Amino acid sequence: MNKRYPVKKREERAVKMVFWFIIILLLLPFLLLRQYRRKPRQLPPGPPSWPVVGHLFDLGPMPHHTVAKFGEKYGPVIWLKLGSINTVAINSTKAAMDLFKNHDATFSDRAIRNLMRAQDYHNSSVAIAPTGPYWRTLRRISAMEMLTVKRINETVGVRRRCVDGLMNWIVTEIETGRARNGVHLARFVFLTSFNLLGNLMVSRDLVDPDSSVGSEFYGAMTGLMEWTGHPNMADVFPVLGWLDLQGLWRNMNRDLKKAMEIAGEFVKERVEERRRRQLQQAVAGDDDVIDGKKDFLDVLLDFEGKGKDEPSKLTQHNVVTYILEIFLAGSESTSSTIEWAFTELLCSPGDSMSKAKTELFKVLGDRKMEEADIDSLPYLQAVVKETLRLHPPIPFLVPRRAIEDTTFMGYDIPKGTQMFVNAWAIGRDPESWENPNVFQPERFLGSDIDYKGQHYEMIPFGAGRRMCAGVPLAHRMLHLVLGTLLHEFDWELCNGVTSANIDWKERMGVTVRKMEPLLLIPKKCNVV
Repeated sequence: MNKRYPVKKREERAVKMVFWFIIILLLLPFLLLRQYRRKPRQLPPGPPSWPVVGHLFDLGPMPHHTVAKFGEKYGPVIWLKLGSINTVAINSTKAAMDLFKNHDATFSDRAIRNLMRAQDYHNSSVAIAPTGPYWRTLRRISAMEMLTVKRINETVGVRRRCVDGLMNWIVTEIETGRARNGVHLARFVFLTSFNLLGNLMVSRDLVDPDSSVGSEFYGAMTGLMEWTGHPNMADVFPVLGWLDLQGLWRNMNRDLKKAMEIAGEFVKERVEERRRRQLQQAVAGDDDVIDGKKDFLDVLLDFEGKGKDEPSKLTQHNVVTYILEIFLAGSESTSSTIEWAFTELLCSPGDSMSKAKTELFKVLGDRKMEEADIDSLPYLQAVVKETLRLHPPIPFLVPRRAIEDTTFMGYDIPKGTQMFVNAWAIGRDPESWENPNVFQPERFLGSDIDYKGQHYEMIPFGAGRRMCAGVPLAHRMLHLVLGTLLHEFDWELCNGVTSANIDWKERMGVTVRKMEPLLLIPKKCNVV
């Protein structure tokens, strides 16, 4: 019996194969007819692609420039294949308006890059989380409890103290003579932003020459910014991700682990501190024992979900990831924007630097600039707007992803397609801007166009439901830092660099920076 059993199994298998072969033959004409009758998919136009790699090697080191060039030939909506990833890029104000007004929900998901999966970062990130309960919860905490006008007004003194620290660092460079060789302004602004966010999040300066922990945290965060700026083969060929051919995963995992360990210690210290206060309260029987102002970390730890879809509490991993995300977004965008602003002001043919300084001295006299002065400084506001128009910190914004098949601008876009919104090209769209490549702050005087997501010709922070929530804080910080630096110091290019030969090349990172850092010689003005 046992010897005949395999023969019987083979016979049964053969019968099944014949049966399915007949079924397929019968269904094949219907399947072919259905395919023939189906309307052919109308994809957007795009340049010819290479087999397997698609347009991967056509984009070059500055893909936002390349995609803008493609737009001149193929129009405002362009189809690209990046390895195995379907991608659409948009280059015009009209296309951006259609996206954010009519298709915001359809393209509300994020394309998750390979490195963002290190240390399980993507599962707690707000920036790349899917549009669901977790994202809505963190977004609401950010918008309603952390970044309201009331909250921001409560921390005016913190920002003023951090900017005063920046001024003292520069004065020290002048007094020691090191400034004669040039001050790397963007680095100082980055450190200031780092300390500002440290005070807002965990109520402490994080960059201190005497603090080894602060230096370690800064070093790890700098590493994260570097690795995320490298093109990663695993993003376009996910099947190769496990090989880590470029070593990016190894480096990212190392620095992200270190950053999360340090931020995790901040959280643990706060939890222990809160427990001690609660114990004191229980012993004293007095609620005032734990009274005091809350920072952002307290808000996160105090969260209790009330809706049926909300998390009941935020885990430590959620909290730590949120803290790191704030540092990554805030420090880089502020420092890169200030660096580009000074580059443009010093090279402007319209003498924009002189106009900005004249306005500041007229309004402020010899006193320090305060945040309350921003509304009285229209030319300074115009300088910030013009800088962000020409140099959006993240030129493609954070890539979106289609959650379903859809039609956009008359083209069929398959589900899962990645969407690049080329904010760099949109800010230079000749249909929206006169002399679009010229730095001309005057274009914003008397204009109501701003960068808060309602004017699609300038969207450096995005628009719609996935717009950057930190714009109100960035608005205050950019104007306070730039205005103070212009008001308290005179600035000159150094090392033989002039407006005629300055290097305008860019390099990609978390944000787009100058390839050659801007080195400037500061001289103290007679300001108190």
